[in-house]
Amino acid sequence: MKVLVTGFNGQLGFDVVKELKSRNIVCKGVDLDDFDITDKEQTLAYLRDYKPDVVVHCAAYTAVDKAEDDEQTCRRVNVDGSENIAIACRELGAKMLYVSTDYVYGGLGVDAFEITDETDPKSVYGRTKLEGEKAVIRNVDKYFIVRTSWVFGINGNNFVKTMLRLGAERDALSVVDDQIGSPTYTPDLARLICELIKTDAYGIYHGTNEGYCSWAEFAAMIMKLGGRKAVIKPIPSSEYPARAQRPLNSRLSKACLDKAGIKRLPTWQNALERYFEELKAQSEKEKN
Repeated sequence: MKVLVTGFNGQLGFDVVKELKSRNIVCKGVDLDDFDITDKEQTLAYLRDYKPDVVVHCAAYTAVDKAEDDEQTCRRVNVDGSENIAIACRELGAKMLYVSTDYVYGGLGVDAFEITDETDPKSVYGRTKLEGEKAVIRNVDKYFIVRTSWVFGINGNNFVKTMLRLGAERDALSVVDDQIGSPTYTPDLARLICELIKTDAYGIYHGTNEGYCSWAEFAAMIMKLGGRKAVIKPIPSSEYPARAQRPLNSRLSKACLDKAGIKRLPTWQNALERYFEELKAQSEKEKN
C-alpha cells in the first residue's frame, strides 16, 4: 500500500504520516510547497506521478472566523480542492479518506449525532466541509469520511497550547461552558485512520476520543496537568462573541465504529495526559 497524505504541515497530517511510517507503510506527506490542491491540473499531475493507492486528505481551510469574511478562499480549498483530489482518486482507482468536522451538524440538542442524522451547518466553514464531503461521495466509490472535533497535536497551534500560554500570563481565564464536545488527540485519530484505510468498510465515520466536556472543563484540566494557577471562569457563548457560530452540541456517536468492528479511541482525559508527556519530551529534546 502506498499512501499520499495532504496537509502534512498541519496537526493531523503530520501525525498520520508518523503513524504510517511506524507501520512501515510507504507514504508521502505533501502541502502547499508540493502542489496547490485548488489547481485541478497541478493536482492531477502530482497524483498521476505518485500513483497512490490511498489518499488521506487532511488539508483544509480551518480558520473558522476568518472564513465568514473570506468565503471564496475557504470554498476553493474545502470544496474545489477536495473535488480535485477526488477526481484524481477516481481516475487512479485509489481509495480516499476525507477528514471532516462536527461543524456539519446544526449543533442543537444534547444527544450524540449519528452519521445518519440530518446535517445543518451554521458557518461558512461547516458548509464548505459538508460540500467537500458531497464532492468526495459524488466522485469516489472507495471513500471514507471521518468527522472529528476539537483536535490537538504536537505540530502546530491548538487550544491546549493557547491555554497553557494564557494560563502562565494571567490569573484568570474566561472560557465558554455551553459548547460540549470531545477533544481529539491527533495520534489517536491517526491510528484510527490507518486502521480504516486497510479495510474496504467504506462510508462515513465519527472519530473522536471518548467522553464529552465543555471548553471550560477542558481548560480546567489543561491548567491542572500543566501546573498553571489561572482560575477558569465559565461563561456562556453569548458573552464570548465570535464571527462564526459554533455548535453548542458537538457530541458525535461512535456507533458507526462499533458496527464496523473498529476499536474506539481512548478517553479525552487519557489522551490529554499523553499529550503532556509528548510536550515534555519535545521540550527536553529541544534543550538537548
